[in-house]
Amino acid sequence: MGVSRFAPLLFVALLAGCGTPPPPPPVPTPTTTPSPTYAPPPSSGLSLSVGQVEAGLGHRASVLTLTNRDTAPRKVTGYPDLKILAGDGSSLEVKVEHGTSYFARDLGPQDLTVQPGEKVVAVLAWSATVTNGDQRAGAAIAVVPVPGEPAQKQPLDTDLGTTDTVTVSSWATEVGA
Repeated sequence: MGVSRFAPLLFVALLAGCGTPPPPPPVPTPTTTPSPTYAPPPSSGLSLSVGQVEAGLGHRASVLTLTNRDTAPRKVTGYPDLKILAGDGSSLEVKVEHGTSYFARDLGPQDLTVQPGEKVVAVLAWSATVTNGDQRAGAAIAVVPVPGEPAQKQPLDTDLGTTDTVTVSSWATEVGA
């Protein structure tokens, strides 16, 4: 009879212990890499802007637009000098090819005169294909629009897969199709 008297008390004690949840696990503190800052487009000279990334069948592209903000015409020739940048602003070792891509036909180097307020464009394209090795991604680009001009940096996510290659078309008055 002694055991049966304590059974209900033991049951109540076990239920009371179930009411307090265990303490939550510690929350890890996220570590963040500071993202580089980019200067706003210049109020004069040649100003670079970057379009949104378009995607199709594992390919990606963004239209680079160069606007003449000067009061005089500007000469633009050939291809933009381009680098892909990591999240910390350092340059990634990526091969930059000139030519036609999945998204745009390259019209070849041209001598263009860009009047005040006018724009020219180039298409930056890459493949997000993953074969073997580590996947790479860029967070921004640095573009020298014409020789002698300073590089202009703009944010642009580039998921390069394992290809480590981008293709850029020449500056043109419209995107070659």
